[in-house]
Amino acid sequence: MPAPAFPTRAAANLRAALRLLLALQRQGLRRLVLCPGSRSAPLAVAAGLLERHGLQLLTGVDERSAAFLALGLGRVDGLPAAVVTTSGTAVANLLPAAVEADSGSVPLLLLTADRPSRLKGCGANQTVNQEQFLVASCRACLAGDGRGLAAMDQAAIEALAHQAWEATLRAPLGPVHLNLPFEEPLHAGAEELAELAAELPVLAQEWIEPRAHDLARNPAHDLAAGPLGGLDPDRPGVVVAGPWRGTAAGLERFAAALLRWQRRTGWPVLADGLSGLRGWPGLELVAAYDLVLAEPPGALAPPQLLRLGPMPASRRLQLWIAATRGPQLLISEAEPRNLDASGSATARRGEGLAAWLERAGPRLADEASAPIPGPGAEALELAVRWRRAEALAQAELDRSLSRPGDHPPGPVDAGGGSPGATSEPALARALSRLLPAGLPLMLASSSPVRDWESFADPAAPQRRVHGFRGASGIDGTLSIAAGLALAEGELVLLTGDLALLHDANGWLWRTQLAAAGCRLTVVLVDNGGGGIFEQLPIRPQAAPGGGEAPLDFERLFAMPQAVDHGALAAAHGVPLRPLASLAELGAALAWAAEQPMALIVLHSDRRGDARLRQQLRATVAQQLASAPAAAEPR
Repeated sequence: MPAPAFPTRAAANLRAALRLLLALQRQGLRRLVLCPGSRSAPLAVAAGLLERHGLQLLTGVDERSAAFLALGLGRVDGLPAAVVTTSGTAVANLLPAAVEADSGSVPLLLLTADRPSRLKGCGANQTVNQEQFLVASCRACLAGDGRGLAAMDQAAIEALAHQAWEATLRAPLGPVHLNLPFEEPLHAGAEELAELAAELPVLAQEWIEPRAHDLARNPAHDLAAGPLGGLDPDRPGVVVAGPWRGTAAGLERFAAALLRWQRRTGWPVLADGLSGLRGWPGLELVAAYDLVLAEPPGALAPPQLLRLGPMPASRRLQLWIAATRGPQLLISEAEPRNLDASGSATARRGEGLAAWLERAGPRLADEASAPIPGPGAEALELAVRWRRAEALAQAELDRSLSRPGDHPPGPVDAGGGSPGATSEPALARALSRLLPAGLPLMLASSSPVRDWESFADPAAPQRRVHGFRGASGIDGTLSIAAGLALAEGELVLLTGDLALLHDANGWLWRTQLAAAGCRLTVVLVDNGGGGIFEQLPIRPQAAPGGGEAPLDFERLFAMPQAVDHGALAAAHGVPLRPLASLAELGAALAWAAEQPMALIVLHSDRRGDARLRQQLRATVAQQLASAPAAAEPR
């Protein structure tokens, strides 16, 4: 085995790790998630020492889960949390979270310990090409000195930390991989630890001066067609607001700018369930577009579109956008990448809505100093048609998905369902009404995010609604929710059974949620498998003559698992409240709010839920077609 190119001592490794983490703290690092390992021991000890000097330290045994936890932490305030792992396959487990962070523009700093270069390519234990594992998803893949981190002087370590931190915050926000070789020996003794601990207050005071960071903005734009991107605020149009990926403070500025645009133009705003805009004071929003556009009425088609952020989840809305003719301006927030999945945008801008309006402000008034004029008559006519369609759809949802205890006029034939019974659409509507104002919510991918988009009550209070639709995976659902809860203080997660099972190690965060005084309530829809597949035309019908179906849909797609979620949660110390009906949901939420982590379980029939969704869309379409006043101008 080759001799060390830079012989070192364990104390030197620890000092180098401390310099790196102190430099990152100086940049603004506040949270670090640590996974177990030997090669990463200097980083682990350094993190433990710095916990007394402002670093929030969380520990987890599963690297995959830890990375998703850090992803949730970084989503809330837009600052990256760090994840520390040992070498080998531990690094490979970071890839799923890196993919979502990349696609969803979430800052994430991945610090992985490694063997020095002399041990690469010679069969040394736990030595792999880990520096290549995350290349495709990271904004930057950086590395310490191949001889070992201790071979770098203080200035070089600080420069490396600065480069890594800045790369996570450069538009578009995303993950950065910092691979850190360590030469043996790795483990400092008691005397060396005591010496360093004594020095640390001085070092920390000298080096920890957190810098204020503005999230990177990229004012560059392409396909530009003048200051307003070809839009005419004096003519009718529609705004489509996609999922919000920024911070809470950024959302306030964004909503204020949108309100200014709506007051000027009168354009209705089709607000995605993840936009954070539903319930926002003063904004006139359309939430039932997925039902209204089941068969797109021509009277609702606008001559121009203002599209904000990523594409909403609704496939019907996506098709409608692609088919809409006329100018389409797509504005993104600190996201220079192309978000035009429909290929229909005629102009794109990346400086954000508020900055765009500030730049185009004088074009919105007769004179720069004059009051902003109001919308024109044609624009108001289109807005009225949208409001009528929205009101009709919401009235039908109120009738069909009544609140627990309500008694609407007649039952809904939905394959065994009835008004107020436990169905996924009814749960989305009830939950939106029962959650206290301002309580953040996370929606798992697949059915929960789509049901919230279509069936949540738009009159419910405004709240932050988190969803991770960048790559739309389900593999880190519970751990992301735990990270969000740690950052927000409290959170409710709405998830399906397969998504929850896929990240069962996320239950391990319960003790650290409790220690931090944070709360996570998990509302589980257990429908015995992948309910999203019931909404796709892939379940085969029985063969002619009553023979067997040509394929086993349950085995190939739904994949129901014989798992007792309550028992699994109980094994991690998480209490359970099973519900017999939605009438019990309010009391269960109040009970869960007293626990650091709690599980509420409702059972539903996924085939019946799929039929209910189809029937609701058909009913709304029929009512729109038979109500000319809702589809034609006055």
